[in-house]
Amino acid sequence: MASEQQRSFRDLLRSLRVWDGELPTFDPATAPDDPLPLFQQWLREAAEAGTPEPHTMTLATAGADCRPSLRTLMLHDADGRGWHFGTHRTSRKGRELAERPDAALGFYWPTVARQVRVLGRVTAAGPEESAADLHRRSPGALAAALVGRQSEVLDSYEELERASAASWDRVRREPEAPVPSWTLYVLEPDEVEFFQGDPQRRHIRLRYRREGDGWVRELLWP
Repeated sequence: MASEQQRSFRDLLRSLRVWDGELPTFDPATAPDDPLPLFQQWLREAAEAGTPEPHTMTLATAGADCRPSLRTLMLHDADGRGWHFGTHRTSRKGRELAERPDAALGFYWPTVARQVRVLGRVTAAGPEESAADLHRRSPGALAAALVGRQSEVLDSYEELERASAASWDRVRREPEAPVPSWTLYVLEPDEVEFFQGDPQRRHIRLRYRREGDGWVRELLWP
């Protein structure tokens, strides 16, 4: 039975289609000198193409033990300072960033067969900017932040339900409620790679690599 299930699973994987529709073109010779405008353009085009939640990304961190960990979260902004995201500094990713501030971000937009990887050093914003970041978000985000205890062991789902209900009640009473552990992080990139998929597997990979005060652009073999 187990071998049949395994064969069925493999057959499923091999039957899945990749990039069936018409894909956009990308000429790396027209890419800007700085990766930020191209990233903003690609995210906008992914949204216009119907990619669900194009601002979601994978964050990779590693703590003092050098063991990597991944999670999916939302991009809050991307500007001249870097790529912005938020979390509790007491969470696993917050603790790992305190131990080793280097991190990587990954974006994947299947509707346009595009990926972006961002690598660099992460810094934590101050309390005022972190609070402003949180309170610009939805009431649900604030309620979740007020629950806190992210990454801790949960004894029962009922305990979470009680804590969440109390947080929602506080948000309704106090829409500017403070969450001292909430921290805005900014990843300042030293490498950004853009990947455009091709049905013939002639994928385009354009890497921006920081050199001094500017960027070096180079193509990579797929």
